[in-house]
Amino acid sequence: MRPSRAADPLIRAALALLTALLLVPSAACGSRLPERDSTTRRPAATPDGGPPIRVGVITSATSPVGGDAFTGPRDGALAYFAALNARGGLDGRRIEPLTCDDGGSGVGNHTCVTELVDDRKVFALVATTALDYAAASRVSRAGVPDIGGQPIGPAYDTYPHLYGIYGSSAPRTGGRPGWNGVLYGGTEVYRYFKRVHGARTAAVVSYNQASSAAYARLVTRGLEAEGYRVVAEQVDFALPNFRAVAADLRARRPDLVLDALDSHGNARLCEAMDAVGAIPTAKVTHVQNWNSTVPDAYAKAPRCRNALWATGSSRNHDDTSHPAVREFRAAMDARAGGVAVRSQWQLEGWAAAMWFTDAARSCLAAGPRGLTRACVERYLNRPEPYTARGLLLPVRFERLDRPPRTRRACLSVARWRDGEGWVTQGDMTANCATVPQLGYRP
Repeated sequence: MRPSRAADPLIRAALALLTALLLVPSAACGSRLPERDSTTRRPAATPDGGPPIRVGVITSATSPVGGDAFTGPRDGALAYFAALNARGGLDGRRIEPLTCDDGGSGVGNHTCVTELVDDRKVFALVATTALDYAAASRVSRAGVPDIGGQPIGPAYDTYPHLYGIYGSSAPRTGGRPGWNGVLYGGTEVYRYFKRVHGARTAAVVSYNQASSAAYARLVTRGLEAEGYRVVAEQVDFALPNFRAVAADLRARRPDLVLDALDSHGNARLCEAMDAVGAIPTAKVTHVQNWNSTVPDAYAKAPRCRNALWATGSSRNHDDTSHPAVREFRAAMDARAGGVAVRSQWQLEGWAAAMWFTDAARSCLAAGPRGLTRACVERYLNRPEPYTARGLLLPVRFERLDRPPRTRRACLSVARWRDGEGWVTQGDMTANCATVPQLGYRP
């Protein structure tokens, strides 16, 4: 069996958890109209090979979550298209990315789809990163390919014409997500630490809040399936006592610490662990936190900071030994418009833009009239997996009638080291194992 991507539904569940947690304190703030960005910079030179190819990039850039939580994929995609246009575009045609900020709301998401799909007639969507992808069914009905989006919700395992950055094996008929409303994820993260680092005990820290507790149960199921002894720790969502949790972790000495917390809670937990000397083999985080803000976010926790590990399905954005990563970083440095942070989500947005470009280029090989949405989707649905020049673990869309019970899955792993950044731990195409697939309802 070919290797598959790493724990994708678990990543989806983690992202859904984080957004749910971050939205709770903002519930009384009301909603806001989306701010749409119509100021996308165009290259100075316009290729003369034909009219530009318009693509849409929908991002919850302003939302109740706040900050730049969802802008990484957009920034990576825009950097890719800027670099492509500077080289003459796609067979002489400029790619014209049109961005839209949906404000993190379902209403705003519908507004963005109306503007980009109905009014501006974009050929495709690329690197969608929407807190509430409420208009996903409209995109699907319009037959607009949505390529390389971040699966924060279940849309990419529900609708045809939507192609998430992590691939999918689900039928995607437009009904219930996954298989009759159930998604599946593997246990390869836990298998990796058990096999490579001898981990046998894991602590799972959560809030006494529904989304947090549900995700903690999912993580616990995976750990127990891999034979771990699990230590459950829970803190009050309103008044969390992280010092008490850290003291208990010091007494129980788990090999791994995983959490069902928001980013702020994660940092505070690390500070408490640092203060009492409760430093495990690995404090495991996920792809959304795999970025260059670690020194600032964990400034008060140097020991815990250097025990941070991240896992995902794309090549470490700090791994400059790989030529495709060097190309990505050079383009971000040149064209990111003052964006100082470097992140895994930026790299995945870059890969999404490359994916669209490779699909479109394959169609243009048959001539200018060959570029159709149907042709692009044939490329996306081909049996050969896509890797974006080695930036992604193999991506495919299988449409299986039944979920697999086990799957051979691979994992990208990095560890934070002060002075070095995120250091790759083994090649992601070799960090593989055949693991069980566990079901959960999104």
